[in-house]
Amino acid sequence: MITAIVLIDCATDTIPEVAMALADLPGVSEVYSVAGSVDLIAVVRVREFDQIAEVIAGRISKVAGVINTDTHIAFRAYSKHDLEETFAIGL
Repeated sequence: MITAIVLIDCATDTIPEVAMALADLPGVSEVYSVAGSVDLIAVVRVREFDQIAEVIAGRISKVAGVINTDTHIAFRAYSKHDLEETFAIGL
């Protein structure tokens, strides 16, 4: 599974509508409205690398109200949950 984190700038008056439209797109697993330098963050999960371009350039960027995207590809996930499973001894 390939995970991409997409930082999204959108027209301020369209944030809720853009977020809902993005959440409905195939390949988009989560969308968050956030405070900071961007308006939304979308988490994209696909099986193959080529699908990243389809989802981001082909779908996310074409949603009305999206102004700009900045994509970050995840290499490895680190979380407390993952670490607990790694060091579990079967108890």
